[in-house]
Amino acid sequence: MQAVTDTINHLADTANHAVQQLATAPPQELRFGDLILKGGWVMLPIGILAVLGLVIFFERYFTIRKAAKNESQLMQQVRGSVLSGNLDSAIAICRNSNTPLGRMLQKGLLRIGRPIKDIEGAVENIGKLEVSKLEKNIGILGIIAGIAPMLGFLGTIAGVIKIFFDISQSGDISIGNISGGLYVKMVTSAAGLFVGMIAYICYHILNMMVDKVILKLETDAIEFIDLLEEPSK
Repeated sequence: MQAVTDTINHLADTANHAVQQLATAPPQELRFGDLILKGGWVMLPIGILAVLGLVIFFERYFTIRKAAKNESQLMQQVRGSVLSGNLDSAIAICRNSNTPLGRMLQKGLLRIGRPIKDIEGAVENIGKLEVSKLEKNIGILGIIAGIAPMLGFLGTIAGVIKIFFDISQSGDISIGNISGGLYVKMVTSAAGLFVGMIAYICYHILNMMVDKVILKLETDAIEFIDLLEEPSK
């Protein structure tokens, strides 16, 4: 009996010591990197969408910004050459500018001699082509803004299904078991929403920039057509 009593006391001391260690242990920190890794396979496509969206945004941003630069000097040079009758010089100036406005004006200058409606139509068509070039791949950002949150929700739902499947197998329905797995699976929803919001914002920023370029090109096109009509007034 004494041996049994000693064993019980030893086990009780061990249990008390373990409880004290758990009580004095520092709380576990919630680290961002650990959450990303625990998010599961869904984090991989969400990460790919995030990288793709950033690449498209910065590439389009600098392209559109370059197209939106002030071309007042180009218009003045073209106006001076046209009014002086030196069309070859005006065409060369437009060609060397290598800008959307320069290509529009060059097309119009090459149509001089035809009815003004034909010149206006040619300039308009080139303008539409240049705008479509600026809008290239912007639509992909809109797709990312819609797909990323859905991928996040898919990851969360898949995780919840697995949690309840494990519970059905083990019979352990403790709140710790449920919440411990659920908070990890919610990471995919948060990541998907975050990527989707960033893509949505970037999409509209680029569209606003393109709208400003369109307005500027239309204004310059009207000024160019008025310039061609001046001698005949």
